[in-house]
Amino acid sequence: MPRSLDHGRTTGPTGASDGGESTRERIIAAAMEEFALHGIAGARVDRIAKLARTSKDRVYTYFRGKEALYAHISERELAVIAEATQMDPTDLPGYAGRLFDYFVARPDHHRLISWGRLELSGPRTVADDPTRATISRKLEQLRRAQEAGQLDSAWDPVDILALVNQIAMTWASQPEFTEAAAEHARDPSLTARRAAVVAAVASLFPRAD
Repeated sequence: MPRSLDHGRTTGPTGASDGGESTRERIIAAAMEEFALHGIAGARVDRIAKLARTSKDRVYTYFRGKEALYAHISERELAVIAEATQMDPTDLPGYAGRLFDYFVARPDHHRLISWGRLELSGPRTVADDPTRATISRKLEQLRRAQEAGQLDSAWDPVDILALVNQIAMTWASQPEFTEAAAEHARDPSLTARRAAVVAAVASLFPRAD
């Protein structure tokens, strides 16, 4: 599998690690690969340690357990996604296009986030849940755009955000349609799929003049 989740890895000129922080970064990079492949329940700390070229005890020195390690990684990944995609409430088609680009280029990242949705349960407060905090910020952006007359106020902001995200991640969340598109679409190119996503969002939430 392509090592698309290895950002943050720090090694010396010969590939050997130098210092405690580089060990921690290797653990994070290895855990990202492990969680993307196996989920949280299926992930194994011994495999993470082996891939990170360290010991299980060292992994537990940095992180209390698998869920703590996953929570750290998912929070970091959400920050990376937010920075890379930057929602502009006056240009939701553009935002959808950026989300499409991010997850189509990084399917492992989509799987990593999806495992958390499937496996983690129980109430969490906004203070300790970066996903809910991010959603709250985006909803407030949408409300302000509606108040400024830049976005249709007939829609509830939570519906807008949910629909735009779902449309943007259609291909990342349904990879089986990639093969169907290659065989049946009039234009099988990725460019055509992206254009359809942007057009679908634009038909619901046009760019503000």
